[in-house]
Amino acid sequence: MTFLRALLGLAACLGAMLPGPVCALDRSQLAVIVNVRDPLSVQIGEYYAQQRRIIFQNFIKVSFAPNRAMLTREDFEQIEEQVERQTQPVVQAYALTWAAPYRVECMSITAAFAFGFDEALCANGCKPTRRTPYFNSNSRLPFTQFRMRPTMSIAAQTIEDAKALIDRGVKSDGSQPKGTAYLVSTTDKSRDVRNAGYHQVDKLQTRGVRVRRIVRDELRDVADVLFYFIGKERIRGLETLGFLPGAIADHVTSFGGEMPKSGQMSALRWLEAGATGSYGTVVEPCALPGKFPIPALVIGRYLAGETLIEAYWKSVLMPGQGIFIGEPLAAPFRQRER
Repeated sequence: MTFLRALLGLAACLGAMLPGPVCALDRSQLAVIVNVRDPLSVQIGEYYAQQRRIIFQNFIKVSFAPNRAMLTREDFEQIEEQVERQTQPVVQAYALTWAAPYRVECMSITAAFAFGFDEALCANGCKPTRRTPYFNSNSRLPFTQFRMRPTMSIAAQTIEDAKALIDRGVKSDGSQPKGTAYLVSTTDKSRDVRNAGYHQVDKLQTRGVRVRRIVRDELRDVADVLFYFIGKERIRGLETLGFLPGAIADHVTSFGGEMPKSGQMSALRWLEAGATGSYGTVVEPCALPGKFPIPALVIGRYLAGETLIEAYWKSVLMPGQGIFIGEPLAAPFRQRER
């Protein structure tokens, strides 16, 4: 409870700390990583590079046996070496193009690519891990400033699902959507660890985005979902929802980051239902709020014009065990170029 109180105390200051309109990450600073031994990865990478106009120097090819849930540290470091040889100095972030592997031993694969393999970002039991300096920072250049590259996986089981996800992200840019942030408190008390901070979202300048705090085990039959945060092992009713382009949704549970399937509910189900970004942990995190996105931070930074990858990453204090999935450059509240 001491850690939770400290985190909520931090959240209480968010209104003053959140940025005004920002210059967000752009396509020239994002590198796309494809596995040439995985045909779906190549298809996703090529489509994404086309739709986002990624320059060829930032199209990175690696080669490893695909579709494994986990990489060993040794396997990962061989892939990392391939990536580092091809990464241009301007690159500040990475996009992966596969759902599996999603884990590198005790870390998520997005954390491993962001920081390199680091056991300080793992936890043996219910313990905190090393914190990221990127958390709630105003940095636009994370590699330049912190020597880390935030990473997101464009995760999908089919090329059709991947194209739909990418198209939603592109369509969202500068759209200034008038949607709703649904903050749901449930009867699952072991996972409902973020509800104490939901009231902080009310304090944000919402730019037309409504905020609804609900006490219920699921959300159904609404067509304006821009944010949906909940704590529950499995979420019902996703097929009844309408997600706006650029929507973010996640559920606090132990193994939501397992893909394409999980013994609980995989975060991939959110993307298949129409969300543009989601998050889940790949190893047991325990119910430590700092290992999950803080809704007030995600929403506030997204509304300020940051990209999905920036807003999401900056909302997690200890991201070593969590995987970020979605379309990295989606930016519904970025000002359109004239």
